[in-house]
Amino acid sequence: MTTNLYTAHFGFRERPFSLSPDPDFLFWSKAHGRAMAVLEYGMVTRAPLTVVTGEVGTGKTTLVQALLRKVDPDVTLGLISNAQGDRGDLLRWVLNALDVQMPANSDYVSLFQHFQNFVISEYAANRHVVLIIDEAQNLGAEMLEELRMLTNINSGKDELLQIILVGQPELRQLITRPELRQFAQRVSTTYHIDPFDLRETRDYVQHRLLVAGGQGHEISPAAVRMIHEEAGGIPRMINKLCDLALVYAATSESAQAGLPTIRELFKDGLVLKPADEPLFLTNRIDTHKKAAE
Repeated sequence: MTTNLYTAHFGFRERPFSLSPDPDFLFWSKAHGRAMAVLEYGMVTRAPLTVVTGEVGTGKTTLVQALLRKVDPDVTLGLISNAQGDRGDLLRWVLNALDVQMPANSDYVSLFQHFQNFVISEYAANRHVVLIIDEAQNLGAEMLEELRMLTNINSGKDELLQIILVGQPELRQLITRPELRQFAQRVSTTYHIDPFDLRETRDYVQHRLLVAGGQGHEISPAAVRMIHEEAGGIPRMINKLCDLALVYAATSESAQAGLPTIRELFKDGLVLKPADEPLFLTNRIDTHKKAAE
């Protein structure tokens, strides 16, 4: 069974449920619309720290890619994914993301001074620097505190540097720890992306089918309901189940993936489910005043 046969069977231009983030397929659920509004708010107001969280597979990286398409030409942007390490490593990640070259043996003071000079020179050229850090839950408390120290470059009415953190729910839990209260005070806005409800899942599935060139009903309503329940409303899991359902439907030469199709792929053990239920946090927007230094 090839990808061409799969798409040809249903008349798709491309696979509607690829697991790779693709802004062209971005579905604007209520939560995703608000998350994007928060990200844009942070960009427009030059907020020093903006935080967006969500469970694994809720579309955070896709939102980041959609945001990158909207960045103004006067922004110097650095994107960091999955940064890890000890003190000083973060600065190397940052400088590398901004395409700023430094000798490999540079000490921390030299790295910081070089970064500060770069940010100030960008400001003098009527530009401002934005760092977007994806999978930010991997930073840990020490690296988050180091990020806060980087925001000390900001002074007066103008913000020279802004940082956007995107990560899993653990990031929010980390930020609220007592030892990071100074960091939390610098956060202007936070938002958590909740999983889809059943109606959103139905709209999401139909949206992706139509974007791929289908009719929108290649998966039956009953099948979508079961997919929603099994996926817990998580878009990535929905994609995986829908993709497999279409493969099974195509191999049996069915015009639609129905409830029996979903039951069959589970019976065949094609989908691995995590042992623990995902941690869903109540959705809310928090706004804080910047800490006075």
